[in-house]
Amino acid sequence: MARFHHVVTESASGVMTITMNRPDKRNALCPLLIEELTEAFNEAETSDCGVLILTGAGPAFCAGLDMENLETMHARTADENRRDSENMARVLRTLYEFPKPVIAAVNGPAIAGGMSLATIPDFTLATPESKFGYNEVRVGFVPAIAASFLLRQVGEKRTRELLLTGRLMKAQEALNIGLITQIVAAEELLQTAQALAQTLLLNSPQAMQSVKRLLAKHGRRRLDDELEDAIQVNAQQRSAEDFREGVRAFIERRRADWPSMRAKV
Repeated sequence: MARFHHVVTESASGVMTITMNRPDKRNALCPLLIEELTEAFNEAETSDCGVLILTGAGPAFCAGLDMENLETMHARTADENRRDSENMARVLRTLYEFPKPVIAAVNGPAIAGGMSLATIPDFTLATPESKFGYNEVRVGFVPAIAASFLLRQVGEKRTRELLLTGRLMKAQEALNIGLITQIVAAEELLQTAQALAQTLLLNSPQAMQSVKRLLAKHGRRRLDDELEDAIQVNAQQRSAEDFREGVRAFIERRRADWPSMRAKV
């Protein structure tokens, strides 16, 4: 196994657990963490594990993109912004098409890209205190890549509502609309995930992988086009004036003064 800076992997009894390990940053997604998650998923695919568990260290599952990293985004070139967007799309698609059962053990807030990591897996177990939401519009960003996966999960009307409001929802609402599969007490979360994994290991590995490959194949052609569109929008928005202002306002703890609104006055 490779040694990672922001990811911890453990294997036991046929189950690999991948833990995002930036607790001081609420496991926010920096370029290195995204790269390491992709590499860890690829290692898990070729390993002898039968089930994968994804969780976060500390009180949060994943707080979305690292705001400190976003501060410097305006200085990047168009090619660099596209590469970052492609890397985000790659890690989510790798998770979506992962051939073995995946369980997300959501131990706290799962926001923006963190919500995608929490809800794309086959099973999502979450603590009662966990919160979910795509809040990108509040900082002038576009959850473009997440949209393709969310549409498949909850339909267009609910996707529009969640992405346009940027609101957060509690675990119970996420359960009610089918984004998570079970609410579990915090002290029982990993134990419950391991128990589910052991139940899955009793099934035919070949049959489960065939199910997952079939489901992935159904949407592959459409997903190819959707993600290409999403990568373009994601990359372009990284240099938008509204996004720059949104990040500054967030860091300065003030209300954003949107340039696109001033332009219409």
